[in-house]
Amino acid sequence: MQIKLIAVGKTDHPSVIQLIKEYESRLGHYIRFELEIIPDLKNTKTLSESLQKEKEGELILKKISPSDDLILLDEHGKSYSSIDFSNLLQKKMNSGLKQLIFVIGGPYGFSEAVYGRSNGKLSISKMTFSHQMIRPFFVEQLYRAFTILRNEPYHHE
Repeated sequence: MQIKLIAVGKTDHPSVIQLIKEYESRLGHYIRFELEIIPDLKNTKTLSESLQKEKEGELILKKISPSDDLILLDEHGKSYSSIDFSNLLQKKMNSGLKQLIFVIGGPYGFSEAVYGRSNGKLSISKMTFSHQMIRPFFVEQLYRAFTILRNEPYHHE
């Protein structure tokens, strides 16, 4: 199985970029992982919030194949403990799934079309984080999940 993280908008903080790269590198020991960035829309000041979500949604959906399992990182999604999240990933791998895609939307979230295509929603926290800060948090949790599945000492109960 391959895991892909799609994120809308570039990350411009060098320390955040470095942290993401660190966990991407670590993840490579466990699974094929790819981070794909969808560039920020241009001239968004003239777009309504819903139109911006719609345009971002079109770009997101172009990256998804019919056979992909799509999970949105959404504040209204299901919350998991790290162990429960690792179990979810194990079930996805056991199902024979070829590609699992997680998506971090833009500042206003997702369009109805993206919600309609999704196979689920995942909440990282009840707190609100910038869509840039969620990236390293999520990639670290992926890494943690695989260390849990391998019974490695990274995670402590």
